[in-house]
Amino acid sequence: MKANKQLLALTLALTLGSLLSINAFSADIITQKNIGLEAANDIAKLTVDACRKGGFNVSVVVVDRHGNVRSVMRDDLASRQTIEIAQRKAGMAIMSGISTGEFRASRGDIQQELNHIDGLIVMQGGLPIRAAGALIGAIGVSGAPGGDKDEACAAVAIEKISERLEFADDDD
Repeated sequence: MKANKQLLALTLALTLGSLLSINAFSADIITQKNIGLEAANDIAKLTVDACRKGGFNVSVVVVDRHGNVRSVMRDDLASRQTIEIAQRKAGMAIMSGISTGEFRASRGDIQQELNHIDGLIVMQGGLPIRAAGALIGAIGVSGAPGGDKDEACAAVAIEKISERLEFADDDD
């Protein structure tokens, strides 16, 4: 009888402990920083402008922290395929959290496998977008003669808007 009471008490304690630990480690509501439409559009336009200055016609896709498209721009003479490539570069930057050129250089061992996953391509020309250290989105650029030039245009745009992102008030 005493053993049954001890077993029941132990079972109750473990059950209660499990329930309390679930609440301690999970939240019913989470808050995340994410790129807004205005910032996404501005970054896309600044990127197109930077590439135009270099004589390149590109497509630009900006995605949010979850990989959802927020802005797409295709310059007048950029081919239609550049939109898909730009989107896949942005997807790769979101997945990895680093520039796609850096990822490509460090993870050549899995490049071919990743290129077969919808929404990803391991090519230079994608950059993460951060605000106050938080990953809020990514940009992919395609159409310049080389991923290094795609990436350089995106970097110019991100730099131009970086102060605005760092001090953005998310309570508006």
